[in-house]
Amino acid sequence: MGERSAPLSSHHNQHGFYGFLRQNKATVSALAASYASTLAGYPLDSLKSRLQTTKHPISIPRIAVLVYREEGLVGFYRGLWIPLITISFVRAASFTIYNRTKEFFRDRDYLARDTIANVSFIGGTGGAMSGALISFTSAPFELVKVRRQLEYSIAASKGIQITKPPSTFEAVRDIFRISGVRGLYIGFRLHFIRDTAGTALYFAEYDAMRRVCGRNRAGEQGEVPAWLPVPVSLVPFLCGSFAGVTSWALIYPLDVVKTKIQQRALAGERRRTVSETIHRLVRGPDPNAPKPLLAGAARIYRGLGVSALRSVTTHGLLWTLFDMVATHIDQLPQS
Repeated sequence: MGERSAPLSSHHNQHGFYGFLRQNKATVSALAASYASTLAGYPLDSLKSRLQTTKHPISIPRIAVLVYREEGLVGFYRGLWIPLITISFVRAASFTIYNRTKEFFRDRDYLARDTIANVSFIGGTGGAMSGALISFTSAPFELVKVRRQLEYSIAASKGIQITKPPSTFEAVRDIFRISGVRGLYIGFRLHFIRDTAGTALYFAEYDAMRRVCGRNRAGEQGEVPAWLPVPVSLVPFLCGSFAGVTSWALIYPLDVVKTKIQQRALAGERRRTVSETIHRLVRGPDPNAPKPLLAGAARIYRGLGVSALRSVTTHGLLWTLFDMVATHIDQLPQS
């Protein structure tokens, strides 16, 4: 009798754990995928912040060499713990809101036709809701991340020579000491607009691409179209990369302006309006230089190349791992 009771207890515990995983599949899958994708894409995100705030054009390899020379390997991962902990939970909440919104439409047969327009609209609605709600909690964490990534340039603006960069706790304490709680929400309006619009575009594009690639409204993946000669396992990576790159490219100027405004505020410099910041970005550091349209656009989109590479890496891995974990949870024993 004693020999049978242990396996039975273990069986019931496993059943309860499996039930928990199935009930929270979107959250668990998003958390697992976010940790891995954040680790893979963070060095590129760090380079992106530096490229956005440099006054003169510089290549990606050159700024990478400068970061390594001045800060060592740790410079690429400065502030990693903030997104590793917070962005992962933000993405989990975002995916949960996104999935709940889709379930709301599906359960009530709203926009029930299985068309690209309906699928993308529902996905975009879920994305807008998740981006707007989560921006209130994600804004302070992203501000601190920007502060950590730009420690050296902010110190240079103040005329300070850094020998030992402050820790994350010290960075938060300094912001709070100078500006209080409001200091943690510097640039919040731009952050709110960026996250609401960007997340809406992101999920709308992803769902539209998955529908084009054979996934139906119920979430079941069919055969990949003949014009797309790739295995089914690569579809999430391709769709995630496409949605990440294109949605980010559309809102990138807004992110550049946000980062510049935050950098100046953190350095204690005079704050500029959004229009003034855009004007100076387009004009460049030399007010007497020619102002060709392409040069102005190039300054606004400085760092987009490394951001695109980061998006391909991060969002491709994110959706691939999300689908893998979700599929594994679906295949767990029912009893």
